Amino acid sequence: MTMGTSLAQGLLFFALRLGRVVLVVLAVLIGTFLLLRLAPGDPALTMASAAGLDDPAYVQQLRREMGLDRPLGVQLLDYLGALTHGDLGYSHRNQAQVWSLIAERLPATLLLLLAALFLSITVGVSLGVLAAWSRQHGGWLDRVIGAVVLLLFATPTFWLALLLVILFSLTLGVLPAFGMETVGSGFSGWQYALDVGQHLLLPCLSLSFVFLAVYVQLTRSAMIEVFDQEFVRTARAKGASESRVLIRHVLRNALLPVTTYAGLQLGQLASASLLVEVVYAWPGIGRLLYESLEARDYPLLLGVFLVISLLVLLGNLLGELLCYLLDPRLAAGGERA
Repeated sequence: MTMGTSLAQGLLFFALRLGRVVLVVLAVLIGTFLLLRLAPGDPALTMASAAGLDDPAYVQQLRREMGLDRPLGVQLLDYLGALTHGDLGYSHRNQAQVWSLIAERLPATLLLLLAALFLSITVGVSLGVLAAWSRQHGGWLDRVIGAVVLLLFATPTFWLALLLVILFSLTLGVLPAFGMETVGSGFSGWQYALDVGQHLLLPCLSLSFVFLAVYVQLTRSAMIEVFDQEFVRTARAKGASESRVLIRHVLRNALLPVTTYAGLQLGQLASASLLVEVVYAWPGIGRLLYESLEARDYPLLLGVFLVISLLVLLGNLLGELLCYLLDPRLAAGGERA
């Protein structure tokens, strides 16, 4: 295969996946919009009740300002048209543009998601390698790691989050339980980074433990399968060291399922972070979604759903691209997709 053919296949693979992302985002937007609009309840009435004003004239005025008095099809077309200009709408409850509200919370969510993703991958893959190596050499470490993995699988995320708060914050008093930074501390530079890191640790652990267990199982199973391949026995017969066989031959070929799951994990992390952000009062878009859901703030809800959908789909796209780099033969599958 020439370099030009390989590049063309790579570009086609990327274009097909990117087109699928656009179609899925459009479907998610339309489906979410219709579900929210057809759900029982009136956002204008909810907003008026929260303000202590239940005058029908005032409620009707709010409905006109929020565009709820127009036909559903017109509302949908107006919303999609605004999106083409980068306008996510206006939150009447918060008296602010939706994008500004999301942009204020998005860095905190990205920090939490990326930290949990990094921790679960690095620790999970490392433990999976140790477990597979131990099994090949008849060691006890594989059984210990397997027991820990089963324990992590059986532990609900919300229960683990509360347990960590009780242990490390209330009992030991070594880590903060809530928020992203110490209020009124005035920290800057490394002091600020350390303070944020201390607040990040418990939410990150709560969010990553279950996924860490999945990476252990995926890596262990894939490596055990690769250990039995002919090319591994050939490498050993040629005198390759055990570390070279383990890392260069076995681990590299076992990374495809791990990379695939890493792309899917972002979607699961985004949904799981909602609960974790609420428990730890983490100021991210997961908590913003919970607040907007309580207030029936439709524009803000749609904006948060859009951002979460993009994070999930871009994570999947990145995972597929990494899989393609590990095994370019996947481009042939991309052409047939």
